[in-house]
Formats: sequence, structure tokens, C-alpha cells
Amino acid sequence: MRQKLKYLDYSILIPYLLLSLFGIVMIYSASSDILLVNGFSPMVYMRKQIINFILAFLALGVPFFTIKLELLKRLNFVFFFLVISIAMLFFLIVLKIISHGQAEINGAVGWIKVGPINVQPVEFAKLALIFYLAFVLSRKDGYLIPGKIIENLKKPTMLVGLMLFLTILEPDFGGTSILFLIVCIMYSVSGMPIKYAVGGLLILFFSVLAIVFLLLHFQPAFITKYYQFQRLLAFAHPFELEKTSGGQLVNSYYAIHNGGLFGVGIGNSMQKRGYLPEPYTDFILSIISEELGSIGGIAVVAILFFLVWRITEVGLHTQNQFNSLLCFGIATIIFTETFFNVGAVLGMLPITGVTLPFISYGGSSIMALTAAVAVVLNIEANEKIMRARKDILNGVSFSR
Repeated sequence: MRQKLKYLDYSILIPYLLLSLFGIVMIYSASSDILLVNGFSPMVYMRKQIINFILAFLALGVPFFTIKLELLKRLNFVFFFLVISIAMLFFLIVLKIISHGQAEINGAVGWIKVGPINVQPVEFAKLALIFYLAFVLSRKDGYLIPGKIIENLKKPTMLVGLMLFLTILEPDFGGTSILFLIVCIMYSVSGMPIKYAVGGLLILFFSVLAIVFLLLHFQPAFITKYYQFQRLLAFAHPFELEKTSGGQLVNSYYAIHNGGLFGVGIGNSMQKRGYLPEPYTDFILSIISEELGSIGGIAVVAILFFLVWRITEVGLHTQNQFNSLLCFGIATIIFTETFFNVGAVLGMLPITGVTLPFISYGGSSIMALTAAVAVVLNIEANEKIMRARKDILNGVSFSR
């Protein structure tokens, strides 16, 4: 433990702490007025997020930083984590069926209530998927060659497909998209020929564009009643649907416009006062932009992308492929969540309910992300320890 602390990477730890603590401040600012109007303490969500952060740090952050990396590579750990995640996703579908839609929140069943705690399985499924793919792909190194790719990836792809299928049945299109992109990125950096990876991503991209265009153009009757389709319409025609499904996006525009370059000051947002629904979750970046201006919003996104870059850099320099794949997968989670959230806030992507990493309110998200960052810190500390030992041995050899 002491040795690892000596080699702690502050260029990763400090951005994580800054984002998490700033998120607590902005959750208070974004939620306090609504809570007061409804007769609650203005600090309810802030207190909950503080508890979430402390629990995440102590119960997941510290253990995942101190644990021996060899234990994370064991088959028992990887499959136990994966099976638990799939079981929770399956339970959501059962809950959806037996509740006859009564358990749905915003058109989806995405949470399991455990006493006073709401667990969002897809957040932990992202991490479980990364561990599983890192475990499998690190053992396929050298085998992903033309003519052998399908044979070697058939079984893991079927298991991954089950996770995606269960997630989309909730339906959680944002979570499904992130899981799918994790798979694409990890497959592409696992030794597969680059033309296959890039070709697959391009086919996927244009296929999604075609499906979205066809749905918006023809608007089939069997799908128009669904909440998710209304969000797609709101993305295409926000001002025409301002009084209904487009209101959230329109008020996000107003918040960003009101903030200008330097903002109206923390606590002074108008859009959080009943205009922008649940401003402390998906659209907290809109409130940040209104209160701290475009400069504040850009600064937050810049820190997130800096964190992605540092985690990717750790993955590039590690000597172990399993550790490398873990880093690339974790960087993908943070990048895609940021990309989807910022895209939705700016009206460049449909609203998918994806939160802003470390900033938005949510216990499951901060816990899964804290565990992920701790794993990267563990990998980097171990790499530094190994390099230091190697330098010492080289020095001894040279002196002899």
C-alpha cells in the first residue's frame, strides 16, 4: 500500500477529485430551488451525492487501488462479475414484465430498488464487460487474423450480444450504445487488422444514420407512441415540440444562451427553477454553462477529455495486454458518456439519458467510475514500481 501510494499518479487522481467535488457543488446549485419549492431541504441531493462519493471512494476506490492486479485477471473474478451484471439486467426485464410498466421511469426500467438505494445495473455492466473482454481478448492475442476472427470471437460476441439485448429491452438506448462502443473499441485495439475494425465502425455509423432518417421520415405508427421515439422527434424538431417532448432541449438552449461567456454566477440560474426538468442529472452541463458561462462548461469537458487522454496513455505504455485493454475500455466509458451527454445538451445528438461522468447526480455512476479510475491508478502504480525495480537491477548489474 505504501509503495503504491509513493507512485500514485496525481495527473489522474486530481482531475477525478476535482470533477467529483465540483459535481457535488453543482448538484446542490441545480437541485436546491426545486427541493425548496416542494417543501424539502435544499441539501437533499447534495447530501446523498456526498454519501455516494464517500462510499464509492472507500468501498470501491481504495480496494481496487490496493488489490493485486493478478487477482483481477482470474477467471473466477471476471465471470462472477459478469454473471452478477447479466443477472441484474435480466431482473430488470422480469421487473418490467411483472409490473406491467408501473416500474418504468421516463419510459424505461433501469433501476433496482434495494431499500433506500436505487441501483442502476447498466453502470456496473459497463465495467463487467470491460473486465470480460480484456480477459478474453488478451488470451486471443495473435489469433485475430483474417480467416480466424469470427471463429475466435464467436463465443464472446454471443455473450456480449446477450448483454446488449437485455439492455435494449429496458429500453436503454444510451446504455446499449455505450456498451456496443466499448465492444467496438476493445475489439479494434486487440490486435485485429485495422481495416476490419474501421470498416465495421463505418458500417455501424451509416446504418444508424439510415435507421434514424427512415424513422423520422416515415414515422411508423407502431413506434410513435414510445417515449424514446418522442425524444428522437424532439431532437429533430425541438422548437416545434417545445410544449411537449422538445421542452427539455429548448430550455437547455436557453440556459446556455443566458450564461453567455462568463455566466450569471453560481446559484443564479433561471432554467433550473422548474423550466429544465431534473437539471441535476442529464442536463447539469446546461446549468453549469448558464451559471459559469461557456468558459465553465468548456473547462469541465476539457478536464474530462484530459482524463481520457491520460488513461489512454497509461494503456499505451503498460507492458501487459490485459491491463492495456482495461485502460482502453475505461477511457471509452468516460469518453462516450461525455460525448453522448454533451451532444444531447447541445442538440447534436438525441437525448438518451446518459449522465455527465463524475458531475451528474447518481450513486451507481460515481461508484462504477470510481472503481474504474482506481483500477487505472493501480495499473500505473504497478508499472512505475516495475520500472523502478528494473532500473535498480540494471544499476546493480552495471556496477558489477
